[in-house]
Amino acid sequence: MGRRVTPVRVGWLGAGLIATFHSKMLRHDVRDLASWAGVYDPDRSRAEAFAAASGATVCDSEEEVLDGCDAVFVCTWTSEHRRLVEAAAERGLPVFCEKPLATNLDDARSMARTVRDAGVINQVGLILRRSPAFTLLRHLVHEEASGRTMAVVFRDDQYMPVQGAYASTWRGEVDKAGAGTLLEHSIHDLDLLEWVVGPVERVAAVAREFHGVAGIEDAVVTTLEFVSGAVGTLVSVWHDVLERPSLRRVEVLCERGWYCQEDDWFGPVEWIRSGDRGRVAGDDLLAKAAAEIPYEAVNPDGAFVRAVAEGRPAWPDFDVAVRAHELVDAVYRSCAAGGAPVDVPVHSPEAAGCG
Repeated sequence: MGRRVTPVRVGWLGAGLIATFHSKMLRHDVRDLASWAGVYDPDRSRAEAFAAASGATVCDSEEEVLDGCDAVFVCTWTSEHRRLVEAAAERGLPVFCEKPLATNLDDARSMARTVRDAGVINQVGLILRRSPAFTLLRHLVHEEASGRTMAVVFRDDQYMPVQGAYASTWRGEVDKAGAGTLLEHSIHDLDLLEWVVGPVERVAAVAREFHGVAGIEDAVVTTLEFVSGAVGTLVSVWHDVLERPSLRRVEVLCERGWYCQEDDWFGPVEWIRSGDRGRVAGDDLLAKAAAEIPYEAVNPDGAFVRAVAEGRPAWPDFDVAVRAHELVDAVYRSCAAGGAPVDVPVHSPEAAGCG
């Protein structure tokens, strides 16, 4: 992983909402380190709109994008991820792949092997691991003053993303998405539950399809048992309330502390401990995180480009994503078994991405 010449020419496979988000974050954070190379999307009008906004060049094929860049963002529907990551790795290109890595665990594991064997810098779109709010929550929960973690309640809901601002119609097509709200959205939440609380050893879950789309679940309730002895619940819902975009609320109850977080990035984070209670959000949250952890505010997209420019590993990488896929796979196996408990392979905290 030698040092690369900057600016890093960034290519784009997929030009929808999430690609536009990543492009805007790059321009905000590392415009001097990155240049916009080619973009390809099966819908040429989307590629043209992306190019008009970013300065990228519309390409006629995926190969044209890959041949003209130093690193690539894979932002297509999920079923295309493995093929495109393999194509990038064949060229020795660093690759940022949106979450989930794949529609199934076996493909996710294969993708992690592919980038590892090719020796290419890789990062996955589990960007909430860099959230100052979740980072502060994790820190507070693990402070000695909190005592042992007893339970966690995690609720995540948003409107079904085939509509509204998301307009990701492919998320209603099982051959492209693989599954519904758990895989396509709450893989973030399962990853965060392990990262904040600790390794999971067992899950049990039930799922429903209120929208009547076979294979696309829109309501899942999961119970989790942690190695530490803590227990938890995750409720993940795709509804039709267009006034409610992606919203999360997490409560963690410890022996000597209660903690609550809302909003993915800037809080508020609240806590109550004996003789100590508080609430921080926005700049105050950033200041507390920087003073106590310390936490360095990092744009995940910019972090990837910096890693490429400096020739060093990026984080969170595909191995972190594989662990999240192991949890997702266990939840789906429990759903298929009518809610029966399913054991999850327990790795070391570091191997599980919890260290």
